[in-house]
Amino acid sequence: MKQILKKAIYCGTFDPITNGHMDIIHRSLGVFDEIILGIAQSKSKNTMFDLEKRIHLAQVATKGLNVKVIGFDTLLVEFAKQQEIFNIVRGLRAISDFEYELQMGYANSSLDDRIDTVYFMPTLKNAFVSSSVVRELLKFKADISHLVPKEVIKCI
Repeated sequence: MKQILKKAIYCGTFDPITNGHMDIIHRSLGVFDEIILGIAQSKSKNTMFDLEKRIHLAQVATKGLNVKVIGFDTLLVEFAKQQEIFNIVRGLRAISDFEYELQMGYANSSLDDRIDTVYFMPTLKNAFVSSSVVRELLKFKADISHLVPKEVIKCI
């Protein structure tokens, strides 16, 4: 009998990938066999790093984990259909995240009822970490070593 791997998609802009993202990835790998890290092009967001750089940073950060990094420029639901994976992983840091993520989860499942969203909370240590905080610190050349994987610092 062929074993079926449980896979999930964790998507975002990852601009750049942070220790908070890595926390969610590690927690997800406790439930799923493989994570597809979907790096969104997201032309509506003014990203600091281009898509290729964000993919590279995510690949470096997740090396050795059962994570496949793929860039995409579609709706998440379309990306899920392309990958034939309907488990979506999302992180929740605060109440404001919950409201937004709940709306997005309902919107995604309204577009395709096969979509299931699983929410993970980061550890308290990573609860405040966000890519926007990292980008702001980078603008001022501040220390980000406690916010991003050490492999990422070498590439930034």
